[in-house]
Amino acid sequence: MTEGELQHDVDHLTRTVAPGQWLWVRPGHVQCWHDPGTARGPFILFEPDALRPDTAKHLTPLISHDAPAVLTPHPADAPWLEQTAFQLLDEHHALGRRPLAAHHALRCSLLEALLLRLADSPDVVTAAPLPARVTPRGEAQNDARSTNDSGTPWSCTTASCTASTTTPGCSVRTLSRATQAAAGTGARQVIDERRLLEARRLLGHARWTARAVTDHLGFTDTANFGRFFRQHTGLTPAAYAARQATPNP
Repeated sequence: MTEGELQHDVDHLTRTVAPGQWLWVRPGHVQCWHDPGTARGPFILFEPDALRPDTAKHLTPLISHDAPAVLTPHPADAPWLEQTAFQLLDEHHALGRRPLAAHHALRCSLLEALLLRLADSPDVVTAAPLPARVTPRGEAQNDARSTNDSGTPWSCTTASCTASTTTPGCSVRTLSRATQAAAGTGARQVIDERRLLEARRLLGHARWTARAVTDHLGFTDTANFGRFFRQHTGLTPAAYAARQATPNP
């Protein structure tokens, strides 16, 4: 954002973006656009294959589900980021000014530089998960988050939580301790939060049926899923889907 104030819904939460801040929306997130009003700033949309693999691996903190949607860069980086964004947009509009290969390489280089700086924002660094391969607890926490984000079904009961594919060398007890140490909550709550978010995305945005969501998230049957969803939202899956399908007045 360069001026004004922008409100934007990301995964059913309204975010406010002020000048100097960045709105970072990742694939799979549900969005709802508000009237931009006086808000102004560059808008950058890109495909994942625009990034080289060796660069993408350094952006893990930025693409983690823990990464905030609104980023506040370090004050020393803010002017540089704004300038780079406008250079990127200028190069985008400069098609034909230079050889196509050079044009594409320059756009990718500017984009990578921009994202690497954003990945170093203080709020991203604070929210980053534990480094992988540091301790068994760190490994378990990272595996739990990455597996759950990838869409692998989880099985949760009132007594325990287990992944449908067993994490090598990680027991349920180890997983629970890891999530408690890293996130301040138990494994079941972490998993339930992610399942609920995915259910809301699929029912309200993708228009999946309750049966399809039940199978996708690994619930035993639609009644079990319905109880889970109603307990957390106060609505049945059908009522929630109908509400989301109704245009706002």
